[in-house]
Amino acid sequence: MQNLLLPNAAAAAPWCAQPRRRPSRLSVRASASSPSAPRRETDPRKRVVITGMAVVSVFGNDVDAYYARLLAGESGVGAIDSFDASGFPTRFAAQIRGFSSEGYVDAKLDRRLDDCHRYALVASKKALESACLAAGSSAMEKVDKERAGVIVGSGMGGITAFSDGVENLVTKGYRKISPFCIPHAITNTSSAMIAMDAAVGFRGPNYSISTACATSNHCFHSAADQIRLGRADVMVAGGTEAAIIPIGLGGFVACRALSQRNDDPGTASRPWDKDRDGFVMGEGAGILVMESLEHAMRRDAPILAEYLGGAVNSNAYHMTNPRPDGCGVSVCIRQSLENAGVTPEEVNYINAHATSTPAGDLAEVNALKQVFKDPSRIKLNATKSMIGHSLGAAGGLEAIATIKAITTGWVHPTINQFNPEPEVDQFNTVRSVKQQHEVHVGISNSFGFGGQNSVVVFAPFKS
Repeated sequence: MQNLLLPNAAAAAPWCAQPRRRPSRLSVRASASSPSAPRRETDPRKRVVITGMAVVSVFGNDVDAYYARLLAGESGVGAIDSFDASGFPTRFAAQIRGFSSEGYVDAKLDRRLDDCHRYALVASKKALESACLAAGSSAMEKVDKERAGVIVGSGMGGITAFSDGVENLVTKGYRKISPFCIPHAITNTSSAMIAMDAAVGFRGPNYSISTACATSNHCFHSAADQIRLGRADVMVAGGTEAAIIPIGLGGFVACRALSQRNDDPGTASRPWDKDRDGFVMGEGAGILVMESLEHAMRRDAPILAEYLGGAVNSNAYHMTNPRPDGCGVSVCIRQSLENAGVTPEEVNYINAHATSTPAGDLAEVNALKQVFKDPSRIKLNATKSMIGHSLGAAGGLEAIATIKAITTGWVHPTINQFNPEPEVDQFNTVRSVKQQHEVHVGISNSFGFGGQNSVVVFAPFKS
């Protein structure tokens, strides 16, 4: 797609090669004792740990089953059957089938809700159960609800609710628009409904972030900030999306962003393959429970991993195209490592954004090479090769894959790499079969339309 916003952007000097003028407070503090060794956070009030997580995915709603199917290298992509897609040039997606919210969402509310918010509610309540904060439990009763919050975002929001409202307006008139059209279309509805659910009742920081496909990581980064700034003890954070409907599919077709491999949809999402022709739509939700270490230890919570840090920034380049030189992404990765207090040499696993688009995959690889001078040490894989691109939920689902790699010692394969680009030869992209790997530090990348970049950093928890 031609760059219409900044025709001279490619000629601009790459800022990623320029020295940073304002180092972070963490890096300044670290340099006072050891210029070459960034220091991780040690204050238990500011250390952020993951105590629970849950998914709604094309592979089901159980985290272990979800990761088992990723490790097996299964594809969740198939023909769309939730509506008639026969008139579209792309007729497949990683569509969720047989989803049930029974036991988690009131039946009356369930009938009204957009799937986007249904997914968020179920995943959030299951994540709290995973964190031993189930409804009615003594642990949940002891949580200070004014210091517990929710930041769950979405790239598209309740797009079905809005689409139905538009259809009623056009065909039947404004009087037939549901009064729930706007409340169930806006992106902050998921966070609001999670908090106001009788089983949750969190009255702390509550908002949504919508940065297209970078949404979930932005939410994790912001939730961690709420904890580190002393505003919250526990946060529910992540992303949700349910955009596989006619207007969602048609909109991405119009952007020329989707694969059209209708004859073999299971191989359509093929990151880093020379014959990739676009991404595959997915849907679902990925939610983490994030706590201060002090709070988690006080209640003897299960600790799955540690969130070391993250960063967000902007390419300021183009609405849909990445910077070919990868500068915005490389700066974001460096800033995330500074924030985490780790060096590039400590990172040995990367869950890539890798959407299977011709430009995006190589721009990300270019950025990685600017930061990591010895890529051969790193396992680099692409969750989207199996579950498609879940837009605002992608980072949530991939963060959970990253944490499962940490806790299991196995990294899932990247499937459909039939003819890899030579640019990825330096990386171990875990082709076709899972690999055993002890993750020391793992990062998860997410980038969105508008040049939104976000990177989060996880590691095994060590007391």
